[in-house]
Amino acid sequence: MTDKVTAPKIRAMKKRGERIVSVTAYDATFGAMADEAGVDLILVGDSVGNVMLGYDTTVPVTLDQIVHHTKATRAGVSRALLVADLPFGSYQVSTAQAMESAICLMKAGADAVKLEGNYSEAIKAMVRAGIPVMGHVGMTPQSVNKFGGFRVQGRGEAADQVVDDAKAIDDAGVFSMVLELVPAELAKVISAEVGAPTIGIGAGPECDGQIQVLHDVLGLSPKVHKHAKRYVSGHECLVDGLRQYSEEVRSSAFPEEKHSF
Repeated sequence: MTDKVTAPKIRAMKKRGERIVSVTAYDATFGAMADEAGVDLILVGDSVGNVMLGYDTTVPVTLDQIVHHTKATRAGVSRALLVADLPFGSYQVSTAQAMESAICLMKAGADAVKLEGNYSEAIKAMVRAGIPVMGHVGMTPQSVNKFGGFRVQGRGEAADQVVDDAKAIDDAGVFSMVLELVPAELAKVISAEVGAPTIGIGAGPECDGQIQVLHDVLGLSPKVHKHAKRYVSGHECLVDGLRQYSEEVRSSAFPEEKHSF
């Protein structure tokens, strides 16, 4: 449990049949908690926009914001592989732009970067430069406006495109890939046909690992998503604690003498 997780180790886990455990984190506190719990891969996701910044989508998230949260999370993570998301607009223009953005995130403390969609040339360039890349196909949240909302991708005839994208980024050299909101049977097929580990979110149990937003796992988000499971009633617990604190301050029960200097 103490050995540093690397991109090659994540890739090798598939060959050994070991499931990969992944969560998001956006700061030192939660990064340290995930690291202590033995999570294999921690993603500083552009989901920070929805979860922490109050955005409706990930589209407004900037590279500077991901740099900020990567630096913060890095301070709490020592063992797990720390992956930073390339946000919308930071890699789509050109391979050169993608390289510059990836280098920026690596200098901020990331062990690897993640991008959405079939950007094979950019992936090849990053890998050639020594930057491990995590891919992402299926429901790619940065394309939410194209999809018309957060919708399952890969049903019916659309399955072929998801498979083609997965194979293309696998050939380009990703060390793993996220499969998001794709039918479980399709995820099973992709997992069998690509060499890189597949890490599912809303993609069924046959992926090589799973990734969830930390706030969903800990029950910090009021909304419960179909693809997520609450393991702690964090929202209710924390609100109760804050209510008790408020009551004790108002009644002068806190602070007591032992809390004073």
